Amino acid sequence: MNSSKPRLRPLLVAAAVSPLVAQSSLAAELPRLGQAPLEQVVAALTVQEKVELVTGQGMSFPGLPEDMQAPVVGSIENKVDGAAGATVAVPRLGIPSLVLADGPAGVRISPTRKDAPGRTFHATGFPIGTALASSWDRVLVQRVGAAIGDEAAAYGIDVMLTPAQNIHRYPLGGRNFEYYSEDPVVSGEMAAALVNGLQQRGVGASIKHFAVNNHEWNRNTINVKVDERALREIYLKGFEISARKAQPWTVMSSYNKLNGPYTSESHWLLTDVLRSQWGYQGVVMTDWFGGSDAVAQMQAGNELLMPGTGKQRKAIRDALEAGKLDLAVLDRNVTRILELVLRSRAFKQLPHSDQPDLKASAALSRMAGAQGMVLLKNESGALPLPAAARLALLGHGSYEMIAGGTGSGDVNKAYIVGLPQGLGNAGFSNADGLEALYTGYIGQKKAKLPRTEWYLPQRRIPELDVGQAQLQRLAREQDVAVVTIGRGSGEFVDRSVEGDFRLSAAERLLLQQTAEAFHAEGKKLVVVLNIGGAIETASWAGLADAILLAWQPGQEAGDAIADVLSGAVNPSGKLTDTFALQLSDYPASKGFPGKELLGPDPDAPSPFGLKTARAAEVEYTDGIWVGYRHFDTHKVDVAYPFGFGLSYTTFGYDALTVDASGEGPVRASVRITNTGTVAGKEVAQVYVSAPQGALQKPTQELRAFAKTDLLQPGQSQVLQFEIDGKDLASFDSNRGRWVADRGSYSLRVGASSRDIRLQQAFEKEQESEYTP
Repeated sequence: MNSSKPRLRPLLVAAAVSPLVAQSSLAAELPRLGQAPLEQVVAALTVQEKVELVTGQGMSFPGLPEDMQAPVVGSIENKVDGAAGATVAVPRLGIPSLVLADGPAGVRISPTRKDAPGRTFHATGFPIGTALASSWDRVLVQRVGAAIGDEAAAYGIDVMLTPAQNIHRYPLGGRNFEYYSEDPVVSGEMAAALVNGLQQRGVGASIKHFAVNNHEWNRNTINVKVDERALREIYLKGFEISARKAQPWTVMSSYNKLNGPYTSESHWLLTDVLRSQWGYQGVVMTDWFGGSDAVAQMQAGNELLMPGTGKQRKAIRDALEAGKLDLAVLDRNVTRILELVLRSRAFKQLPHSDQPDLKASAALSRMAGAQGMVLLKNESGALPLPAAARLALLGHGSYEMIAGGTGSGDVNKAYIVGLPQGLGNAGFSNADGLEALYTGYIGQKKAKLPRTEWYLPQRRIPELDVGQAQLQRLAREQDVAVVTIGRGSGEFVDRSVEGDFRLSAAERLLLQQTAEAFHAEGKKLVVVLNIGGAIETASWAGLADAILLAWQPGQEAGDAIADVLSGAVNPSGKLTDTFALQLSDYPASKGFPGKELLGPDPDAPSPFGLKTARAAEVEYTDGIWVGYRHFDTHKVDVAYPFGFGLSYTTFGYDALTVDASGEGPVRASVRITNTGTVAGKEVAQVYVSAPQGALQKPTQELRAFAKTDLLQPGQSQVLQFEIDGKDLASFDSNRGRWVADRGSYSLRVGASSRDIRLQQAFEKEQESEYTP
């Protein structure tokens, strides 16, 4: 959603004037929310109040058309400056307004307020979604969710618009940084953990964007055409996991169309699948200004239209008067919204301090950032760095840490720890003059960049040509070279190929010249990737002695990276995406992002001042062959496989047991032993290979995973897994059922999808069918 800049609309208060005695008498007779049965409260609402309850307060900012604004009736105020939106209050019935705020990496609100001059209201910038998922640590992610919930509660926020869990179908997807993985099990489990953490603190979560919002190009108009098997197995499965396991208070429908209708107008998606099949009980809201037909949204089961517009309210009122919208449908939607209100901090009148414990959250952010980092390469013990090593920090990325993405995934944090600061805190030194050289260059180049709109990722400056002579001098004087490659991420635009997925010519030259200079002196080159999504590595990885994938690790970036480079933290992150040799190896490359159709005038204004996108469509011809399902099944060479990640120690796997008796879940256990010399954690991944029946199956599919505790050298831990029968099944579109074939299955436990350590076959005596 887009809420990076606009503020909530100032409220227009219009209360009826009555004698005080009459008002008091009337108030005593009115049902109050929480005191009277819900049906009585709904019956006491006027039609106008009901219409307002299913549409938010609205937004106001330059360029917003009048019919997109939504003045409301009632005593409401903008409670939290910079929040994404708010619902409408009905004070006479005891119904407060709720505050909704972004976002996926922490609470996004304005750091300043007109009524509090001189004060700041910062929030903690946590690692991006991909970084959190790369920890494969449910407990850690739940702790992050709880910390975000604590900060939201401190600021009086009722619902956080997170987690974002769409599938990484293709590396160029603009919002992949907010999302978790190419695999729905990882995505669903991570999202469920975050939701549980948030809601344990009494703050609602909103899983988003439901569904198939896999790129930004024409996102408000594009029709995604995907077959039901791929939809069920890949794009909906993660949402099903988080919806069933965590019961988020809200679900946010996506901007795009799905096989015809907008997702926010799809009764099949929002009612048949989400509610009837999955048992979801909460509220469905639109993404901001999402969809086009407010009445269809009401009928589909999209109860809350955000941020709310006058146009939507008029459409609903007109449909009621014309008999095109049944009042019972509106009452149903209002009831669900009131059920949400009853859960909220606002209804419970819980206090808020505006003073969250930012220090404690910063420590957690630092730990989470380090736990999600993935060691991709480490030859000849290049890492950890020798104590007190003299470093040459090269690349402007070393002096311009990227903590997270832009747009609704951004956070107004108080600071970002830079890499020189973090390494200095860890006892390392940088070559004299390098920081001044780079900071001067960055300032000079940035001053000449054309202005970038507030909603777009910042433009990147070209890499500085340090020169061979200077690099040779640094190689003689310093112990290790550290080159940081940085990549920004953001909402509204997809990534580009040149200079983003692939390195620029200047970056390649820097790596080549640095490697030559330092290797000539018998010294090593370490590359740090401060990026939001997969990039091409195969063409240059040979130049580096070590590669640390740091992702965008939050506001404590420099300290978190230094923790791993120094060995204070043993890297235990694993890839949640496959890193291909080249972009064309991904099946989605053939049709990404889609094709434009005849449609709206591209020069017509949109609600956010962006150009209105043309009608467009994309066909997911890759079907279920997303990520490792494609690469492993079709035996395509990769740079780094799904689930891959090195450590400063080694781990042994043994004592695999599998119990697949009866029709119950398959239970398995495995013993993991630290066989190295330093303490570390390991992620054990459980894949299942199914027999080939009527449907073609991937070679293997991830079905479970677990992470060990910190194991000391020689220490072991037994990890246990349980796989439901339905999770052995594939979706048969012809039958409209999940089907698990009879035959021989193989349960495979490994350190990555291509590093299977143990496997055991088990038989399924008969075919099983499961309802969706």
